[in-house]
Amino acid sequence: MTASPTATPTVDLDPMVLFADPYPLYAQLRRDTPVAYVPAMGRLLVTRYEDVVTVSRDWETFSAREDTPGPEHKIIGETLMSFDGEEDHLRLRRMMDAPLKPRALREHWEPVFRANAAALLDDLAGRGEADLFADFATPLAAMNLASFLGFEGVSAQQLIDWCKGIIDAGGGYMLDDAGIWERGFAARDGVIAATDAAADRVRGNPDPSMISSIINSPEPMTPQQLYSNIMITIGGGLNEPRDVLLTAAYGLLTNPDQLAAVRAEPSLWKKTFEEACRWVSPIGMFIRQVARPVELGGVRLQPGDKITGVVASANRDERVYADPDVFDIHRKGPSHVAFGGGGPHFCIGAWAARASIGTIALPALFDRLPNLRLDPEREVPWGGFVFRGPLAMPVRWDA
Repeated sequence: MTASPTATPTVDLDPMVLFADPYPLYAQLRRDTPVAYVPAMGRLLVTRYEDVVTVSRDWETFSAREDTPGPEHKIIGETLMSFDGEEDHLRLRRMMDAPLKPRALREHWEPVFRANAAALLDDLAGRGEADLFADFATPLAAMNLASFLGFEGVSAQQLIDWCKGIIDAGGGYMLDDAGIWERGFAARDGVIAATDAAADRVRGNPDPSMISSIINSPEPMTPQQLYSNIMITIGGGLNEPRDVLLTAAYGLLTNPDQLAAVRAEPSLWKKTFEEACRWVSPIGMFIRQVARPVELGGVRLQPGDKITGVVASANRDERVYADPDVFDIHRKGPSHVAFGGGGPHFCIGAWAARASIGTIALPALFDRLPNLRLDPEREVPWGGFVFRGPLAMPVRWDA
């Protein structure tokens, strides 16, 4: 069931307002109704840091398994994000995250990520201007993703188109438009074909890729589990690193004193990455269903209530962070929860994002493009509340 607005505080809000800029509304919710039912979403939004961490960690009370799956299930099916516990969740997770552990990243994937970033920046260097969204961050994320999934012969643009098709069709707040679903199913078919080709190549002949790890596991996934989990990896693995790269670049380009500090002390690149994740969380929320009676944020919840932990709001909770709306790479305080609040669903791609963006792409971007700066004649538009980041970033540099 869905929480009744008569049983909990109710807030009427338009998801498209959240798309434009969710942060003022999140601040209001944290202040007045930290656990609030939103009729337009059919869910309760949980917005304070402490409560989001509680929901993230207590999977026995706040289950990832929902009895009425959302529209994304029609395209993707059940993924490891739909399960809890040792048998259901962790068995699938172990197959997927083995290639993305820190040692595997250092020994195999960092050279791949470095080569991908260098190739794109070499192509851009002589131009003197570009849109970092379209010309660097998006294709870089797609190239890195294709590499560690194990796709061969799949272009960055193909992967970008598949990701958009699947996410648009699975978006919980979009109209049920026939064209959206047609593109979504076509994207799914493309992913399935590429996954089958990769699986056939690595079966019995392992390589460092994610698909190889899954296929050559002692208890591999079923074909449908494989397709579903590769699709969900594409959604997060392309959008999140793209958005955090752009957010970090924007934060530095609009705070020249911090950019100067990073240039003087390269160890601050890691802090820049983490602050970008906190400031504009690349994925803003996660969903759960209440499994047993519980009180959260002063509200009594019942089994079956559907809730959303709003990571983006938690990361700007003024009870936890001083001046939370300010980008500050020198910030003190607890870790952000952009990759999860420490529970079993902590983001599989966290270490890969830290390596590919924080260690490699960000320093390379500023080193390779001298005097990189925002184009003063063009705006940087932002959008999104599930995935959020700049929608374009026109820049110039001294070619």
